[in-house]
Amino acid sequence: MTTRTGPDHTAVRTALWRALHLHADAPPHVIEDEVGLRLSGAGDDWRARPDMDVEATRRTRASIVARARFVEDLVESEAGRGVDQYLVLGAGLDTFAQRRAAAAEAAGLRVFEADRAGAVEWKRGRLAELGYGIPGWLRLVPVDFEGDWWGQLAAAGFDPGRPAVVASAGVTMYLTEDAVAATLRHIAELAPGSTLVTTFLRPIEDVEPDQQEQLRVAERGARASGTPFLSFYSPERMAALAAAAGFRETRHVSAGELAGRYFTGRTDGLLPSRGEEILVAVT
Repeated sequence: MTTRTGPDHTAVRTALWRALHLHADAPPHVIEDEVGLRLSGAGDDWRARPDMDVEATRRTRASIVARARFVEDLVESEAGRGVDQYLVLGAGLDTFAQRRAAAAEAAGLRVFEADRAGAVEWKRGRLAELGYGIPGWLRLVPVDFEGDWWGQLAAAGFDPGRPAVVASAGVTMYLTEDAVAATLRHIAELAPGSTLVTTFLRPIEDVEPDQQEQLRVAERGARASGTPFLSFYSPERMAALAAAAGFRETRHVSAGELAGRYFTGRTDGLLPSRGEEILVAVT
């Protein structure tokens, strides 16, 4: 089987939306990330892409930057109480390690980015090419998510016996419910005090009426590119799956809560959509 090289198109698009937030939206910015844009190598005409339409993607990119900020705030909070492992599943063009290097080093944090082999090797090369390098506390781990990926993480130094923050953003929609449940069970077996933060797509009929067509367009695009959306969840269903997997505590983080945290006082009406929301689960 040929190994695909380079990042998934969804990872590139997400990185570009984070950059578009800086270019198209007024300050204060929820997150400041142009590193992903540089890594992507998208070229000077990236804003001309149809999926970078400023108006059509307003609420989608607001959701993307809100989820990124929420995850990083959670990692910082947990590191403050001594949690020293951060695992990013399906890392794509995540840039926490480049933008927050000083904070990670000060907290003694070890960061593990898990992704398919072709994406990991491509990112390793891009980081070297752009002069970022890979510090000792950052591990880029090639994994086969259909195989023994926990064993691959352990071989890279991840310790399941120590508490960790595990982030899975923009992943569950591409997995069957059985695969999601199996992943939840694995993470629920981590050391007590570990925290999972995962996003999930709500059913289209649960999304704001003015955003439903945008989600349908995204669904058609995902199917056409060979990575169809397979799973949609209500917050109650997602919490039930996590509880059944063995997490002792779950919390739904709604789009409204994210709006209150990160968008209060804006005059441009930029708000996240409830199309994709967050579940936090603690072992």
